[in-house]
Amino acid sequence: MRVRFVLLLLFVAAAARANFREFKEFPPDPKIEYAIRQTAEKVLKESVETLKAQTRAYTDNAGEHFDEAQRYVVERVKERPVTATLAGLGVGLLLGLLLANRSQPR
Repeated sequence: MRVRFVLLLLFVAAAARANFREFKEFPPDPKIEYAIRQTAEKVLKESVETLKAQTRAYTDNAGEHFDEAQRYVVERVKERPVTATLAGLGVGLLLGLLLANRSQPR
């Protein structure tokens, strides 16, 4: 059973290869090439427009979230300026120590 299946598969593959060789020998038709090119350009333009619209929506959404986060941070800093200053100093010091240790050879 397996041998028959393999032989059938090889026969189909050989026939497809022969058909492809025959198709490859035909001279290209400029009308068909032009139609394919026009269709491809149309599809690409539509895809780019769709992508632009989606990107615009995501950008607007991200901008709104960023503005909201910025307002929140500004309010918290105005409520507790000393705490915010000390937190910023601590984060800066920690990053400085981490980066300084990274650059030293071991």
